[in-house]
Amino acid sequence: MHQANPQTLSDHEEDYMVKDTDPQLGQRWPNGAGRSWMNGERFTSTYDLVEQTFYLYVRVMKAKDLPPSSITGTCDPYVEVKLGNYKGRTKHFENRRNPEWNQVFAFSKDRVQATLLEVFVKDKEMVGRDDYLGRVVFDLNEVPSRVPPDSPLAPQWYRLEDRRGEGKVKGEIMLAVWMGTQADEAFSEAWHADAAFVQGEGVLSVRSKVYIAPKLWYLRVNVIEAQDIVPNDRSRAPEVFVKVQVGHQVLRTKICPTQTSNPLWNEDLIFVVAEPFEDQLILTVEDRVHPSKDDVLGKLTQPVNVFEKRLDYRLVHSRWFNLEKFGFGILEADRRKELKFSSRVHLRVCLEGAYHVLDESTMYMSDQRPTARQLWRPPVGILEIGISSAQGLLPMKITKDGRGTTDAYCVAKYGQKWIRTRTILDTFNPKWNEQYTWEVYDPCTVITLGVFDNCHLGGITEKQAVGTGTGGIRDSRIGKVRIRLSTLESHRVYTNSYPLLVLHPTGVKKMGELGLVVRFTSLSLSNMIYIYGRPLLPRMHYLHPFTVNQIDNLRYQAMNIVATRLGRAEPPLRKEVVEYMLDVDAHLWSMRRSKANFFRIMSLLSGTISVSRWLGDVCNWKNPITSVLVHMLFLILIWYPELILPTLFLYMFLIGLWNYRFRPRQPPQMDLKLSCGEAVHPDELDEEFDTFPTSRPHDVARMRYDRLRSVAGRIQTVVGDIAMQGERLQSLLSWRDPRATSLFILFCLCAAVILYVMPFRVVALTGGLYMLRHPRFRSKLPSVPSNFFKRLPARMDSLL
Repeated sequence: MHQANPQTLSDHEEDYMVKDTDPQLGQRWPNGAGRSWMNGERFTSTYDLVEQTFYLYVRVMKAKDLPPSSITGTCDPYVEVKLGNYKGRTKHFENRRNPEWNQVFAFSKDRVQATLLEVFVKDKEMVGRDDYLGRVVFDLNEVPSRVPPDSPLAPQWYRLEDRRGEGKVKGEIMLAVWMGTQADEAFSEAWHADAAFVQGEGVLSVRSKVYIAPKLWYLRVNVIEAQDIVPNDRSRAPEVFVKVQVGHQVLRTKICPTQTSNPLWNEDLIFVVAEPFEDQLILTVEDRVHPSKDDVLGKLTQPVNVFEKRLDYRLVHSRWFNLEKFGFGILEADRRKELKFSSRVHLRVCLEGAYHVLDESTMYMSDQRPTARQLWRPPVGILEIGISSAQGLLPMKITKDGRGTTDAYCVAKYGQKWIRTRTILDTFNPKWNEQYTWEVYDPCTVITLGVFDNCHLGGITEKQAVGTGTGGIRDSRIGKVRIRLSTLESHRVYTNSYPLLVLHPTGVKKMGELGLVVRFTSLSLSNMIYIYGRPLLPRMHYLHPFTVNQIDNLRYQAMNIVATRLGRAEPPLRKEVVEYMLDVDAHLWSMRRSKANFFRIMSLLSGTISVSRWLGDVCNWKNPITSVLVHMLFLILIWYPELILPTLFLYMFLIGLWNYRFRPRQPPQMDLKLSCGEAVHPDELDEEFDTFPTSRPHDVARMRYDRLRSVAGRIQTVVGDIAMQGERLQSLLSWRDPRATSLFILFCLCAAVILYVMPFRVVALTGGLYMLRHPRFRSKLPSVPSNFFKRLPARMDSLL
């Protein structure tokens, strides 16, 4: 295994911290935008969060009137673009004198040592040397510059020259040559000189791409009742239930407790479907004849796209559907009998917005909008991420000669938009210098970035992955970073290097560092403040809540759908990448995570314990001055009880102002100590990386072990939720979320003034009557304080 030994936090504590960096960010120069690229001038560009990288772009469009071969009488043309020692080739066409390629080549300025660009047109021969048809030569000092947002440079026709450049030959080629940066639209589709050896399908996998995840919907099937159910064996009363299948998802109702031909269930079955709706709803009414045998009594098939989309809380009308008799005779008499008498099922089916189900369980929500675009509100901010580089990556593959290598790319996910940088080949210090932008509709969300090793470059037979056990078939994970947007100050540029930590069966490893530049821009302060009082999830989530089992099942199905759809893109975003980005195994039992959640609770309780100890010291007069002051304050509050609440809020206001000096200066990070990952017992790691169900021997032990893991996983989640509530309370005055803390301390100041002016009896009477108000005056939606509290950040973001 070509990886470093696990490092402990005590040995290299600074290596696991977020570090400040000082990259040379893109600059803007107002004049001289068309100056020579060879002079090293910078372009006016929106890429101001990364180092601008300059490229020579060559777009080969087409050719015409190419001469045929004197031997074969045909022409199989292709184009070779040569710049110094770098060569790029287009595909060749057979027997075509007017070919069209439309391919783009990009050559990095840092690797160019020539001053001439040569474009050759050649005729491919099956045997021997390819024929030379002509060339076009460009002087790099005379190549024009393109400055976005200018339109792309128009290609031009050029006459082909002979080898010596002394005369013209037959044929012309259409080209566009210009100087640009990575902000150019051609950057993502271009052939890059540093990926010249990649062949076949691997060419697509090295390019940068933007993916849009499918829109997810809940399909809610309310199975109400059925009529005229006829069992196959009429001598017995039927035990009827309904089975519904949508794609690969199968759910069943309970068996109707009343054995009758008109069963009643009134159960909700929830599925996840994605646009465009390609699945069908297949419903069967079945009779439990034997514990191992079910008879199908009727069947219904409907495409998903025929059902109504529910955008609000209004109830969808139910419908009766005729059931097709399963296995009914094919004779015409049987068909006429079926039309005269048919069983029916009563359903209420609708589609509801469901995109938030993808992140809800892990508390790393990246999108809280309803799926229906009609319900979206204007964005409140803009998130810009500059993915600059990585440093010190470990070798993830070994070549035949025993040399370690890594072909790294980065993936970022926020909302429905996923991005993938281009793959930088064979380097442990890749530089991407790519910048991406997202619209933010809620600042209390998380963006996730992951770094992976590309194992699909077309030459996998010569390279094998190490340390993953995948044999090179799956892209290896190098590390992940999560950033909660609410912890970022508006309009500030964060330049940091994040450690990439991965938990392996042998322990925690630092795989390198990822350099990021982050900027969050607030568009409207009023809208931002308004967001903090709105419900966290769409309205339907509160009016028709799901059970815990339903949420777990829906989340699993949603992840499968997103992984399948993104895996069908070109190039595919592979399943192992999507699963790692979505924390597909976060719900499984882990002794390490359970200990981490326990220590989080103990950390919260330590504050209460400290206060009780301080109070004990006051009572014991260990510090007489402090005890006298506390007694005086106690007598004043007893004599003037109306000062209790104003004093409390004023105290919190002053504490919040005092903590402003110590507010966090950097976004949250993966914390090894918080995650209990610096010293994990090998047996605990073996349990965490064990499959589910377990692969350990003995059937009885397997059954008990799986049951224990399932129950413990629930307890782990509950313990984590308890810890999260306390951490949110703690974050009110910690300035972890600067906007939330500002709002809260302003509220404390106003409350202190109002409570000082208003008599305490009035406050107590008003508060008591409000708490005891009639249910008619209560709303099913959460209150503004509840919504504000649920949006506060917790340390869940920093768990590994």
